[in-house]
Amino acid sequence: MRNQWRLLFQRCKPASDLQFKVQSSTTLPISHHRTFHSRIPQSPPPHFHFQNPNFPRLFTSSSQLAVEQNKVSDQSVIVTSALIELYSDPIKSNEDVMLELRSKNDLASSDYVNELFSNRGSGPGAAKMFFDWVMSKESDDLSSNSYNRMLGMLGENGLVKEFWDLVEVMKKKGYGVKKGASVRAMAKFEEEGMEGEVQKLKDLFALGSVDDSVEKASSRVCKVIRPVPWGNNVETKLQEMGVVFSGDLVKAVLENLGTEPNKAVIFFRWVEESGLYKHDEKTYNAIARELAREDYMDKFWRLIDEMRTAGFDLEKATYIRVLNQFVRKKMLKDAVDLYEFAMGGNVKPLVQDCPFLLRKIVTGTELDMDLFSKVLRIYKENGNTFSNTALDAVLKSLTSVGRYGECNKILRAMEEVGFLPGEKLQGKIAFTLSKDSKTEEASEFLDLMEASGTAPSYKTWGSLIEGYCLSGHLDKACDCYQNLIKKEGASCGGYALEILINAYCCKERTAEAYKLLSEVVIAKGVEPWHTTYKLLISKLVDHGLFKEATNLLAPMKNHGYPPFLDPFVKYAAKSGTTEDTLMFLKAMTVKRSPSTAVYMRVFKAYFKAGRHSQAQDLLSKCPRYIRNHVDVLNLFSSMKCVKDNAASTPVAA
Repeated sequence: MRNQWRLLFQRCKPASDLQFKVQSSTTLPISHHRTFHSRIPQSPPPHFHFQNPNFPRLFTSSSQLAVEQNKVSDQSVIVTSALIELYSDPIKSNEDVMLELRSKNDLASSDYVNELFSNRGSGPGAAKMFFDWVMSKESDDLSSNSYNRMLGMLGENGLVKEFWDLVEVMKKKGYGVKKGASVRAMAKFEEEGMEGEVQKLKDLFALGSVDDSVEKASSRVCKVIRPVPWGNNVETKLQEMGVVFSGDLVKAVLENLGTEPNKAVIFFRWVEESGLYKHDEKTYNAIARELAREDYMDKFWRLIDEMRTAGFDLEKATYIRVLNQFVRKKMLKDAVDLYEFAMGGNVKPLVQDCPFLLRKIVTGTELDMDLFSKVLRIYKENGNTFSNTALDAVLKSLTSVGRYGECNKILRAMEEVGFLPGEKLQGKIAFTLSKDSKTEEASEFLDLMEASGTAPSYKTWGSLIEGYCLSGHLDKACDCYQNLIKKEGASCGGYALEILINAYCCKERTAEAYKLLSEVVIAKGVEPWHTTYKLLISKLVDHGLFKEATNLLAPMKNHGYPPFLDPFVKYAAKSGTTEDTLMFLKAMTVKRSPSTAVYMRVFKAYFKAGRHSQAQDLLSKCPRYIRNHVDVLNLFSSMKCVKDNAASTPVAA
């Protein structure tokens, strides 16, 4: 009994699935007390009426079937059981089984359908019912092999009318009769003495229907069309060939005639006008791909309009191929028109196609703003929004061809359809324009942003000032800084002021930097950053502007920053006078005098520099609490001992 079950599964499952193990205890929805051959329906086969469904043919490659057949899942048990029932259960009628199958919608798309017809020895009744049911589901899984297996079963059982009806269905789908099916039918026809049917089958062979692949048929058709100009002789030969034109065959012929677009168009028109094939989306797309050439654009656009009128769309693959071809040939107007056409269809272009086209337009021979605006309008009308990343990419393309000065044209076109750059991108644009010394364009950019209702932020102003500083336009940078304070307020002036002060110091214009800082602090109420104070103090001390540097200590204290002593101590110990030292010590604190620690730091710096007398002079002018402080006294005492020891040490000969 176990071997009989194994036989059932092997007859109904693909070879790659034979690894599925069925135990003797497996529960299946059929009786296991009958052998396989006793379950074949014994009643005479009914008369069949073949359906002719109008659904697209889809070739299934052997590699795809192999991948699908290797999947072992729970569904395999269900399908296998259903097929066994279909062939073998005498209790259930074929109609009962079909009702059960109709409740399982997924069976029509299963690869097991193609295995249903592998049992050549059984009657075709149940198989034919299942075959018709699958076709009614408009499944794409019925390949040429499936049709030929069914055809062989019909021929082998002497069902002549059904045999030829199925041949006609296969012709309409572009399938040829394979050798195996024809041999089985021929043997039956000869056995029954059906000479007429034998001759009819031989004629079918003569017409080249057997194993007539699309590739072979296409090659034969093109051999008739190519050598001579199109005329009545060509049309007569094509009709006498007896070729059945399917969508795949028409597509293959059009592709093979691609080097001769005119003949491809003539064939395209002739095959439909002759009633041999009514064009569908597949064939329209095939001829569209072949006509997408600079010399055939009139024909291309007429065909595209005709296709849309007929209710067909551009396939995604066609759109991508033709768009790239137009762009590569610098046919930007046609590329944009194609983009517009595709946007009007059901298969929309990708979001990134818009910035892709915009980048190609701005890098063209001339900046065509009408074309640029058209792309934006199409994009906007389809409910899309433009990102700052995409705009930045467009502006980079503008830079690559040395046209960044025209960025305001781009921004104005963007603004017209509601696209405006964000704060970060505004700063980048402002910086680039001012860095490149495009002062007029920078001013126009600021006006454009203000007019659009997105006034530049203090960061944008800072980027503009930084660009001017890098390009050496410090006066222009100062003017922008004044506008910044006026529009954004003193509280937003710290960042840009640091940029300005640093630029002045780098240009060795430290005195001007000091003047600028003093003015904006006093007159405008700007609060410089701590780093700005430290930078300017260091530069002032280095340039000998010690007094100006000490003048910054007071506002620095007022803004809550700790005093910056390093430059002062270094200068005083190295070359400063006692008066200089007392001046900065007085300026650094609001108290009567600095702390003992500050004095100790200065005294140590003097001693380290070897300026003992200057240290004594400073000590004599210090407050009494400093002169009498134990740490100060110990420091001077230790320094005196060191000095005396050094003086008494004999010098080696």
